[in-house]
Amino acid sequence: MKILIVDDEPLALARLYRLLTSLDHNDITQASSAEEALELSAQKKFDLAFLDISMSGMNGIELGYALRYHHEEMRIIYQSAYDNHALAAFDVGAVDYLLKPYTVEQLERSLERISVKTPPKELRLITKAGETHYLLSPEDIYYVQADLSEVIFRSREGFSYYPKKISDVEKMLEPYSFLRVHRSYLVNLNKIREMNTIEQSRISFLFEGIKESVESSKDGAKHFRHLFK
Repeated sequence: MKILIVDDEPLALARLYRLLTSLDHNDITQASSAEEALELSAQKKFDLAFLDISMSGMNGIELGYALRYHHEEMRIIYQSAYDNHALAAFDVGAVDYLLKPYTVEQLERSLERISVKTPPKELRLITKAGETHYLLSPEDIYYVQADLSEVIFRSREGFSYYPKKISDVEKMLEPYSFLRVHRSYLVNLNKIREMNTIEQSRISFLFEGIKESVESSKDGAKHFRHLFK
């Protein structure tokens, strides 16, 4: 795997390089600024980029958009000393968000998610609403709700049914940034507009383009926070 690491702090850059090599990753290219990273990405195709968020000049969020514009298949993991950029990071399409100082174990878990979240080239799902059928891609779906032995997809077309259990749909959609936040709900992380903490430390997820929200369970909120702490 070809890895690009970007950080304008030399010590942080050196530490990440050292941790990655300790995990047997050796094809690593370093950049100390967003501008240098863009120059390198024009010369070489990278599978994965670790981006610091707070950098002088172009920041990591802006860099992420620029890299993904030219290299749609590139996976991105953000790293930051602050936790208030997570929503912006996932809007870019990041696989994970590491909070500095992270451990080698946390880094290893993030790298493991790369293989889990690499999707097949295409997935199309035929759903039904009354006598109307839809052909949906994962990116069309905001959230999934369990309904006995079926599920309901909330997409830009509205609500439609798919004849599988939510546990089966969870496995199908996990590579496309869907997360189980409740026994009855999967949410598309790429569609989340904002998150609010509600009673009993649960989370209410709001989405871009629709008015509905999805509330997590206590365990679902705990799992979400554990993944993206």
